[in-house]
Amino acid sequence: MHVNGKVALVTGAAQGIGRAFAEALLHHGAKVALVDWNLEVGIKCKAALDEQFESQKTLFVQCDVADQKQLRDTFRKVVDHFGRLDILVNNAGVNNEKNWEQTLQINLMAANLMKSGVRLNAICPGFVNTPILESIEKEENMGQYIEYMDQIKAMMKVYGILDPSTIANGLITLIEDDNFNGAIMKITVSKGIHFQDYDIMPSFVKDS
Repeated sequence: MHVNGKVALVTGAAQGIGRAFAEALLHHGAKVALVDWNLEVGIKCKAALDEQFESQKTLFVQCDVADQKQLRDTFRKVVDHFGRLDILVNNAGVNNEKNWEQTLQINLMAANLMKSGVRLNAICPGFVNTPILESIEKEENMGQYIEYMDQIKAMMKVYGILDPSTIANGLITLIEDDNFNGAIMKITVSKGIHFQDYDIMPSFVKDS
């Protein structure tokens, strides 16, 4: 699928990896619905993108993706505005160990609303320079895991920290090559963009 001329919806689009996704899609000729719960940051994001691209190329919609009604209404708004929807980038995420139910609703459960008729890929990056990564220094976000802060920082030094634009380049690669349908893309500082190898048939079945 060529990105040019398509309509994409990106959740968590106001900052971090989501904003990098939106910028990459716009650079490749797509129109983008910027979906985020943070109204102030979302408005600023759209204004900044409007300076780079035509204002009609983007639409900002405030939405809590963990709320099924809000999410459905958001999809309707996007389709009504652009007339179609071709690409969904389910990127929204939070880091809040104390409110783990909210974290699960946003990071995992929201993905279950679209179940069929889609081509599916996953991107699994290492540490990425985003506001979420910065939030690990806050005890209210990390909860009991705050005691592992030194170990986490040590891992960052060993494995390095990626720039969001690298992840966005991976997204464009996945979208534009239909041969990657179902592929799991891994992105690390040491290896760059590469893919997870996996067998459809488990080894214990092969050996039986």
